[in-house]
Amino acid sequence: MNQILHILFIFLPFLWAFGTLPPPDALFLWAMEQVLEFGLGGSSMSTHLRLLVMFIISTGTAVTSYFIPSTVGVVLFMTGLGFLLSLNLSDPNFVFKHSMTRNRVETKAQTSPRALERQFLWKEFLLHVIVLVLALLEASLLHHFAGFSQISKSSSQAVVGYILMLLLIILWILREIQSVFILGIFRNPFYPKDVLTVTVFLGKQAKLLRAGIVRRILLTLVSPFAMIAFLSLDNSLQRLHSVSVSIGFTRAFRMVTCILQVWQNTENALLETAIVSALHLLISSKDLWWNRNLNTGMRLLLVGIIRDRLIQFISKLQFAITVLLASWKEKKQHRTTTTTLCILNVIFFPFVLVIIVFSTLLSSPLLPLFTLPVFLVGFPRPTRSWPGAVGTAACVCEDTIYYDQMVPRLTAALQTAMAGGCLGLLLPGSHYLGRFQDRLIWIMILERGYTYCCINIKGLELQETSCHTAEARTVDEIFEGAFEQEYSKVCSLNEHFGNVLTPCTILPVKLYSDARNVLSGIIDSHENLKSFKGDLIKVLVFILLQYCSKRPSKQNFHKTESKGETSLIVLPPSSCPRSPEDTHSFNSQTFNDWSDDIFDDEPTVQKGKNRLNDLPGTTIHLPGSVDSQKIDNLSTGTISENSLYKAVMLGYPAIDKGKQGSMAYISLTEFSSLHSHLVSLPEEWRSSCVPNSRMKEMSSLFPEEWYQFVLSQLECFHSEMASAALEEISKDKVLKDFYVHTVMTCYFGLLGIDNMVPTPGHILRVYGGVLPWSSALDWLTIKPELFQLALKAFRYTLKLMVDKASLGPTEDFEALNSCLEEYESDWYIGLVSDEKWKEAVLQEKPCLFSLGYDPNMGVYTGRVLTLQEELIQVGKLNTEAVRGQWANLSWELLYATNDDEERYSIQAHPLLLRNLTVQAAEPPLGYPIYSSEPLPVCQC
Repeated sequence: MNQILHILFIFLPFLWAFGTLPPPDALFLWAMEQVLEFGLGGSSMSTHLRLLVMFIISTGTAVTSYFIPSTVGVVLFMTGLGFLLSLNLSDPNFVFKHSMTRNRVETKAQTSPRALERQFLWKEFLLHVIVLVLALLEASLLHHFAGFSQISKSSSQAVVGYILMLLLIILWILREIQSVFILGIFRNPFYPKDVLTVTVFLGKQAKLLRAGIVRRILLTLVSPFAMIAFLSLDNSLQRLHSVSVSIGFTRAFRMVTCILQVWQNTENALLETAIVSALHLLISSKDLWWNRNLNTGMRLLLVGIIRDRLIQFISKLQFAITVLLASWKEKKQHRTTTTTLCILNVIFFPFVLVIIVFSTLLSSPLLPLFTLPVFLVGFPRPTRSWPGAVGTAACVCEDTIYYDQMVPRLTAALQTAMAGGCLGLLLPGSHYLGRFQDRLIWIMILERGYTYCCINIKGLELQETSCHTAEARTVDEIFEGAFEQEYSKVCSLNEHFGNVLTPCTILPVKLYSDARNVLSGIIDSHENLKSFKGDLIKVLVFILLQYCSKRPSKQNFHKTESKGETSLIVLPPSSCPRSPEDTHSFNSQTFNDWSDDIFDDEPTVQKGKNRLNDLPGTTIHLPGSVDSQKIDNLSTGTISENSLYKAVMLGYPAIDKGKQGSMAYISLTEFSSLHSHLVSLPEEWRSSCVPNSRMKEMSSLFPEEWYQFVLSQLECFHSEMASAALEEISKDKVLKDFYVHTVMTCYFGLLGIDNMVPTPGHILRVYGGVLPWSSALDWLTIKPELFQLALKAFRYTLKLMVDKASLGPTEDFEALNSCLEEYESDWYIGLVSDEKWKEAVLQEKPCLFSLGYDPNMGVYTGRVLTLQEELIQVGKLNTEAVRGQWANLSWELLYATNDDEERYSIQAHPLLLRNLTVQAAEPPLGYPIYSSEPLPVCQC
């Protein structure tokens, strides 16, 4: 040992430099994980804390079983504790949460969430208790009353063994026909062909779903009880106080008593038990080492280790061959160096095989140095590969919100797919890749247990780079060849068998489809822009009437009993040019920001300065602040005519005392209808900063017929009693005048007082919230609520213009009103960068629209998001290929310190999907834009 250690110490620096020497924390966690999985029948855990706690409890279970004096007690203890340890006891409400997510996806709940929670948890608790009681009864009765004899072809345990072998074959067949390829090579003739729509796919998949239900019943109900029977009848349990019996059977019982679910160890336990049973029948000699020195528990332990290492070896060998062939065939990589490396690998293949075997025995990743065919043994590490907590870091951007909305629904779809076997054999550390439009979803299985499976979902960037685009195109080709291509032969081969991605299935998920259109020819059409002006006034009328009719609190109006008394309207003062002529010339000014040769995708106001305050003689009032004009002699009741009808023109300067005769007046009268307050405008909106002459001139543009029609369509006037009130309100000239002044002032604020046909650049900037300079802008600025309503009306008008150009003009008022009501209820029309856009996505608004400009192509663009059920294509990745590339990433950045952004190892690789794999790594080495916390997927 002294000599061996001296030699080992010499090589320690080299082992560290090549990344083979593990850090202490990784070595400790890896050792715990291996002992928990193979020695105690547990699973890899989603967090380090869960791993530590489960390791301590499982070790205590094995030790306790050693000291139980009764054989029946040992069987009951192992069966019961194995069942309980496989529950997700750390979060008892996770099943309800994901069930509620599924309910929200499908339908609205009729009862309260708290009542649903209690109901669902009680059902699950009752189901678990029934299963546990049945398992305990079966194990105790069989162990107590059945005879224990050496296994033979006619013994009870042998008969159960035959049943297990038959179940294994049936379950394997039912699992393979759920996927598009059998063994990843041959196309499944039963899988739906040429599927492009959700309806067609669900119709064709109905028979496979029935087979999946049968598989679930056999796997979650029949198989566990059959394996409990096999173990309870084993004569090894008669020899107590054996460490091997305690460890072996603790592991075995825990693996098979996690029932009612497709989870981590059921399929593996069935395979191992069937193999042990077959070897019992084939090896009849008692003198062989297998029968003489090993009990059934230790045989299961040995077979489990061999099974796991064999799967790893095949996966690592396939990964090594893929790297070798890719280096040889790819033209971009076919250089003298790579050719030499390929020849050396072929010559020294036995040594390469030794490296692969050694890596398999340690369960450590096979590290391709710089992703070249130079293979090293990476240091042993836990299944999750990274030291940090899952889901705590991501490169968040504005596209993250789309993954955030999609994940709950994707989790519900994965629940059905996993339960039916569509994703193949589920093991901790397995990786899957989903694809829909420009979205790439990376799914990793972290942990499996009773009635749950913990996964981590990552979203990759949507702004594709050249390398990202090249590999995404390869992913699309693989999925199109599997799901959209018609095959003439009954059983065709997988054309992309050598790739690390193997297509599995299609998942119907309700999410946002993203459509981007070029609006050039629509937004720059003179006819469309001309009709835009008239439509804008109509939309403003619609928005303001809808808003005022739905205001939560109505204002109190002074209803007078005497004829001569009228209600008073208090107007906020503001500075304005001194004359209408000055106002007109002032509004016609143009600023550098408003030149039509400057465009942006999303215009924004410059930060750091307020241009309104930069102009002399202007004053900006804080939103909500009102300065009231003093009315003389109000308290005495003797009010002069001037005092009654005097209104300060917003934007005009203060007038010296004694010169008030030069002020403009707006005649104020009382509403003719007592019900007009139901749709009246707020008092602070009733002022006007537009000169009277200009307002009278432009009032003819107000659509009075449309105003009357929108009034008749308001919800508050649909009852019979409200019809009379509606008739009175529609005849109220004062109310109409207020709407005329407010609508036209907003109109001037949006398009300018010149009433010219807007340009495309003008529409783009106003859509982004950057209004042209005018006195109306000052008037709107101190009314933020009205400003937002005016901006909303402008955006609705733009969407209406696009729809009319695409679908045809609206025929009548009814069609226009229906269109605007649809915008109000089912659409969010705004900017992608708005917070309300993100809120609309999370609230799952049916449709979203945004306007932009592409300066590179010089075209206006429209982006439409539509919430609908779409098909996500999912494929399984070679686990060892992912672990190997992540190990190389860690070695290259941390050991070799090669942080070149254009380094060879992150360039596009169509066979290895190298760039996508690097993106999916945990930050800071990777850069996914979304990473979920461990998500328990319920499969009950």
